[in-house]
Amino acid sequence: MFDVHLIIVMIVALVCCIVHGVGNMQKTYGEGDDSFQAAGGEEGIRKLVQEFYRQMALLPEAEAIFTMHNSDLDTTIDKLARFLCGWLGGPKLFSEKYGSIRIPVAHRHLAIGPDERDAWLLCMEKALESQPFDEDFKRYLLEQLFVPAERSRNQD
Repeated sequence: MFDVHLIIVMIVALVCCIVHGVGNMQKTYGEGDDSFQAAGGEEGIRKLVQEFYRQMALLPEAEAIFTMHNSDLDTTIDKLARFLCGWLGGPKLFSEKYGSIRIPVAHRHLAIGPDERDAWLLCMEKALESQPFDEDFKRYLLEQLFVPAERSRNQD
């Protein structure tokens, strides 16, 4: 069986390609450090992550996932920022400080179903709204982040 949420994301991506024209994209992402640069480098990513956790603390839809975190978010914020730096093609700051990571394994102790995954993505969507990134990069990043968010899901 197909996951309905995955199908919806794929349809949205297809519509975006049709509406915006795949060949008309002026900037590329996902090659070299293009995405890292589009996010403003480490400083831009750290601002995004700060806003992400601020949204998680505020949004009622994210209450369940916010309570999964320690009350002191400093290490959590540092880990996500460092992970995203490397994941977006920049320096591998996470592994320099914390070692290697496999996202599903790191989150398997948490009960993550579609609601938790979607709440996480909602927090990121809201955090992206306030960032000075290009709109096409915001869409690209949210689409790409669906993959690790879905891979972290361990509940139906």
